Amino acid sequence: MPTPRSDLVLTTTPDVAEATASDASLRRFLHGLPGVDRVGADARAAALGTRSIKAGAKAHALDLAIRMVDLTTLEGQDTPGKVRALAAKAQRPDPLDPTCPAVAAVCVYPDLVATAKQALGSSGVKVASVATAFPSGRASREVRLLDTRDAVAAGADEIDMVIDRGAFLAGRYLQVFDDVVATKQACGAAHLKVILETGELQTYDNVRRASWLAMLAGADVIKTSTGKVQPAATLPVTLIMLEAVRDWREATGRTVGVKPAGGIRTAKDALKYLVTVQEVAGPDWLDPDLFRFGASTLLNDLLRQRQKLTTGRYAGADDVTLD
Repeated sequence: MPTPRSDLVLTTTPDVAEATASDASLRRFLHGLPGVDRVGADARAAALGTRSIKAGAKAHALDLAIRMVDLTTLEGQDTPGKVRALAAKAQRPDPLDPTCPAVAAVCVYPDLVATAKQALGSSGVKVASVATAFPSGRASREVRLLDTRDAVAAGADEIDMVIDRGAFLAGRYLQVFDDVVATKQACGAAHLKVILETGELQTYDNVRRASWLAMLAGADVIKTSTGKVQPAATLPVTLIMLEAVRDWREATGRTVGVKPAGGIRTAKDALKYLVTVQEVAGPDWLDPDLFRFGASTLLNDLLRQRQKLTTGRYAGADDVTLD
């Protein structure tokens, strides 16, 4: 059953210039959004999490989830060799099965973008880069924009930026809006994913407000988390963000994607997210251009489940490459 339409926020295109004319006007707009029923959101997410996918559709769902993965390495010990190995896995996740689809993107720090771009070549797998002083965002706007421009110049197809959560929580909404606008401009042709770091936003109402703020500023995708803060992605928070992009499209005609990231490790969990996408936002979002998983270990379990469907047995520890 589809989500009730009572959450629809606007019936006409929002006047962005009017809403963002000052901190006061942006506050009025964001605080004028309907509040989130926390109990209801948790209950609906829990109910959707119990839905099962029919056996005949599971193979398609697993392949779709693989195609939605942003295969990620964001560690201080990352090396060019590790990124090249990750790029090889991204293109051929299961070297023994040429029917296994490639992932959506490889996500790395800006200084490793050129390595990833060269390793991926013309495969079609995109290069995503975290920028804007990831993961804290604690740097001047000039530094964060330089970080973004460097990543784009090195070949990044997508930029994952972090908002200044301190500014947002202090009510300096216009500062956050201007940061996103400036980063979007610095991206050029690259797509912009705006990381809300929902684990630090304290309330579901703030998740909804931050989602709308990012979309007002031009985000192509809204993303839950850096993966460096707990809790990271959760099903209720992703549900709220899916409601936001659904309502945004109904109000403006513009489609924005969603990316849960951090803590999604099993195929079972990934399939719960796909069910939630279908039921809350709708089938249009069941596409790697509009829904992604930010993950480093999820792919291995998706491959294990895929091999189980194909061969009748789970892959051994040596049959799946380490990330």
